Amino acid sequence: MVSRAAFFTAVLVLAGTAMGPAQAAPATGDVVRYTFDGAFPLADDSGNGHDLTPVSRHGGSYTTVAHDGGSALAFPPPCDDEPCPRIALRSATTTGLNPGRHPLRYGASVRLAADETTKGENVLQKGYSAMGSQYKLQIDGAQGRPSCVLVGDRSPMIHLAVSSVSVADDRWHTLECRRSGSHLVILVDDRLRGATLIPVNLAVRNDMPVSVGGKGSYLDNDQFQGVLDEVWVSIDH
Repeated sequence: MVSRAAFFTAVLVLAGTAMGPAQAAPATGDVVRYTFDGAFPLADDSGNGHDLTPVSRHGGSYTTVAHDGGSALAFPPPCDDEPCPRIALRSATTTGLNPGRHPLRYGASVRLAADETTKGENVLQKGYSAMGSQYKLQIDGAQGRPSCVLVGDRSPMIHLAVSSVSVADDRWHTLECRRSGSHLVILVDDRLRGATLIPVNLAVRNDMPVSVGGKGSYLDNDQFQGVLDEVWVSIDH
């Protein structure tokens, strides 16, 4: 059993200081990055070819909006009257973005208003918790608190690092998930806001695509309802 003091000491080493800005993680090179800029906003700007393709239903679509000298993507607004528009952006099916047991970082910039929260909104995910393994960044609940999710390929247990602060204030926020060894942490605007222990041998390996903005276009797809920019994944092999 890891003591509470030892756990938080390890977390602070991994992610910097809980009260101040987190230390920058070592540069490892993005395996995928979506800036949503230019003539081809769904292109993978890492150069690794994991371009996105929309999957939609009931008129679901995205629009481009200006952000930070470039573009961001706005997703469908809240809808309570079915059938609701749904859309997700998906890469081709791939094993090339599997971290296995290696250190993993992934994140996005988000803008979400207080009236755009739901019980579940997916920002980024690869894999499904009930189908092999998964890593995911989500914003859940009426309070709009982001969280990082890991599920290993040998156990269906969901490991969750939940932010102590909300991002549902109609302002831009940067979100980052970091996994190293037995620790999973979430950073909001470069500050450590949540952490959990995970099995040191937890491995994420699946042949699923990367999905942005939702799980798919079907009912209960955990539709993201705000604006996204700078979505990325980095694996330290």
